[in-house]
Amino acid sequence: MSDEPTQATANEERRSYFRIDDTVRMSLRRVPPEELAARLDRLDHDLAGSFTVMSSLTAITAQMTASLRRIENRDADLAAYLRAIDQKIEVIGRAFIAQEPELAAEAATAVNLSAGGMSAVVDEIYEPGTELEIRLLLFPSFTGLMIYGTVVECSPVEEGEGGKYLVRMEFSHIREQDRELLIRHLLRCQSRQLRDRNEDEEL
Repeated sequence: MSDEPTQATANEERRSYFRIDDTVRMSLRRVPPEELAARLDRLDHDLAGSFTVMSSLTAITAQMTASLRRIENRDADLAAYLRAIDQKIEVIGRAFIAQEPELAAEAATAVNLSAGGMSAVVDEIYEPGTELEIRLLLFPSFTGLMIYGTVVECSPVEEGEGGKYLVRMEFSHIREQDRELLIRHLLRCQSRQLRDRNEDEEL
C-alpha cells in the first residue's frame, strides 16, 4: 500500500492551514496540566457550558442543509417555516453567548487565524508549551468556539506598543464539527477579502 497522502488528505491539509487576518473576540486561560483531560472530556461530550451552544446549533444546521433543500423543492411553505424555526433557535443561541460576561467584556482583537492555530497580540506573556483554553467568538455569525491549544512562541512586539506580546498558538484539541465551522468561516472571510480587493482595484 502506498504511503503517499491521498488527494483528499492533501486538500484537507491545505484547507486546514491556510491563514487569514480576521477580527474576533477572544479570551485565553491557562490550563493546569492536571485539569486538561477532564476539560477535554467535557468539551467532547458537549458539556462545556453555554459558550459552545451556538457552535453546536450551527453544526446541526449545516447537517440539515441538504435535507432542507430537498424539502424546499417539494414544499416551499414548509421549508420557509423550518427556516423561521432555525432563525428562532439562532436567536436563543446568541442569547446564551450574551451571558458570557468574560468574553462580552473583551474588545475585538486582530488575529491571524487558520484551522490549525492562530497568532495575536496580547497584554500578557505566555511561556512556550503553556496549555491554553481559547475562546473565540467569530463574526458575523456570533459562533463561539472553545479550543485547546499550546503556546509555540511568545515574543515582545516592537517598542512603543506598551508592553504587548505576539503569541503564536497551535490548536491541540478542537472538535471536528468546530474545525469544519472554522474552515467554512475562513473560506467565507477569504472570499469576502478577495471580493473587496477586486472592487478596490476596479475603482
